[in-house]
Amino acid sequence: MKQKYIIKNKQSFNPIHIFECGQCFRWNKQEDGSYIGIVRNNVLKVEEKEDNIIITGNCEEDIKQLCEDYFSLDEDYEKIKENLSKIDDNLKTSIKFGKGIRILHQDLWETIISFIISANNNIPRIKGIIERISKKYGKKIIFEEKEYYTFPTVKELSRATVEELRNLGLGFRDVRVFETTRKIYIKEVDLEELKKEKDICKIEELLLSLPGVGPKVADCIMLFSLKKYQVFPIDVWVRRVMSELYFENKEQKPQKIKEFVKNYYGERAGLAQQYLFYWRREL
Repeated sequence: MKQKYIIKNKQSFNPIHIFECGQCFRWNKQEDGSYIGIVRNNVLKVEEKEDNIIITGNCEEDIKQLCEDYFSLDEDYEKIKENLSKIDDNLKTSIKFGKGIRILHQDLWETIISFIISANNNIPRIKGIIERISKKYGKKIIFEEKEYYTFPTVKELSRATVEELRNLGLGFRDVRVFETTRKIYIKEVDLEELKKEKDICKIEELLLSLPGVGPKVADCIMLFSLKKYQVFPIDVWVRRVMSELYFENKEQKPQKIKEFVKNYYGERAGLAQQYLFYWRREL
């Protein structure tokens, strides 16, 4: 059913900042500047018009509730940015640059598989693989006379063989996706229990038990799906940025960086990472 939702304050909502900061793979920019993405079983179109953000979609659920949850509209990003900006000039500058970033509240299952696919990969290729998986195993949705596909459920993807996944271009990730899907399907790792778990160390331990999930991928899953804003995903790029800005260009081990940011950024370290990452990558 086609629905519409309007966000009237766009000070902390910029589609380019949100969808191009590396946290999601199912949003694509259109010729008119809008973005279209698949969120659970819904297709959404996000566009800027004057001072408003207009979101239209073909939705199974109420679009207002969907947007409030997915875009974390209950989070006061103006206050968050004000507090983070006080920490130092690096953060202040990066927040001005990416002031419209919001951390999305993405589906846990989709985020796990997506970030396993992201390992040693680039964004266009990641998007292509996820699109092929969705087209083969997901469900079709028609929106504005075009076909879109939902990300397959655990049950739907459990039907895929290693060979089929390989043929979709997963490369060495095919076995990892296959084995992780199996472990989740038989509830060796129960996603609903994972969502309820409060102990971040326990969450990390369970995620790391999944094939293809290392520390960086686990942090991405926790930040982009479970709203654990204190985690600080570190890839080669983030490691370089942090070494440059805070360690006099002396490369540091991830653990040393994590110890630093825990004390320096506190409970919003993951948000600081997104601002810094986006700022330095786009320069």
